[in-house]
Amino acid sequence: MPPALDGLKILDMTQYESGTSCTQALAWMGAEVVKVERPEVGDPGRALMVEDWSDSQYFITWNSNKSSVTIDLTKPAGRDVLLKMVPQYDVFIENYGPGVVEKLGLEYETLKEVHPEIIYAQIKGFGTSGPYAAYKSFDSVAQAAGGSYAATGEPDGPPIMPGPTLGDSGTGVQMAMAILAAYVQKIRTGKGQLIEMSMQEAVTYYMRTIFSMSSQWGEEAAQRRGNGTDPAISLYPCDPGGPNDYVFIMAMAPRMWKDLCKVIGRPDLADDPRYSDSAKRRENMDLLKAEVSKWTMLHGKLEAMRILCEGDVPASAMLDTQDLYKNPHLIERGFIHEVVHDEQGTIPLLGWPARMSESSVPIKGAPLLGQHTAEILARDLGLDEASIAKLVEEGAVTLEKKSKV
Repeated sequence: MPPALDGLKILDMTQYESGTSCTQALAWMGAEVVKVERPEVGDPGRALMVEDWSDSQYFITWNSNKSSVTIDLTKPAGRDVLLKMVPQYDVFIENYGPGVVEKLGLEYETLKEVHPEIIYAQIKGFGTSGPYAAYKSFDSVAQAAGGSYAATGEPDGPPIMPGPTLGDSGTGVQMAMAILAAYVQKIRTGKGQLIEMSMQEAVTYYMRTIFSMSSQWGEEAAQRRGNGTDPAISLYPCDPGGPNDYVFIMAMAPRMWKDLCKVIGRPDLADDPRYSDSAKRRENMDLLKAEVSKWTMLHGKLEAMRILCEGDVPASAMLDTQDLYKNPHLIERGFIHEVVHDEQGTIPLLGWPARMSESSVPIKGAPLLGQHTAEILARDLGLDEASIAKLVEEGAVTLEKKSKV
């Protein structure tokens, strides 16, 4: 059976993560994604945090299941190639900095002239209007602007940079959902449209629970909560005391609090007047945390998680990035994929969390720079070898990744 998005074709002019996470999500559900990159350097994410010129783990992580075409859009012949390709696609997406696509002459109105039904999607740090529209942005900037920094950290400490890249990939997944909505509408009406998304606004979507719990409709700033202000909902150290040897316990309901006391062998704590409700537990937080820590320190984090969960207490070990690649639960569920990359060999990749009973897409390695230029130009534009060779000679396109060693 064809995958869910079989037939959806996307021309992908994205870089780094906010755009690439969007197109990868769509590719993992069956869309064809053709990534348009600059000759020689390509997506700057290819070189992120690598000392040699090989493709980075960062790039490979966000660009599986795509093809790569290298076009020099600063040359008239290269821009002409792209504009001739556009009518073959349902979606065009870009996340370049403010003013870049306009400088290249590839704004929505231009693409709409050659393909009136195009869905044109663009991600900007602060959107395309408003006082901040000309400001550049990256994930951390968007998170600072969207409120997640201010909500992260200890109550008496400074804001702390959140670990997950919600500003980038969080925006990308929201854009993927918007593209699918526009595609459904296009199927129904035959009309394309412009989709614009602000990374700042996307981050605030993930802040709504924090807003609703402690900001009084924006009348005051939500307080940082650290790792929990209630000992029944907090982080505890485990054996052997390493930097990630912790278990997080979330005994929210009164019944869960009693179950926690039972699991750690201290049922008497449930009836202790000092800990009878959440307010009392907060008042005596240091005393109670010391009692619970006596138990958690006797166990490794995975063992503590198992015992707590089997006792009906919601909890999780602090799984770090090394743990996740080797996690038996994720491996058994098929979330860790062994993928062949033409440069790196066989590598493990974290998969797509949605399981669809009637759609399955094998995960493939990210493309080398320009790996599919000739193939795509021949298919989309009907160009023969001589025509493609002429474009290469003019510097409009390149055919394959050049050696970086």
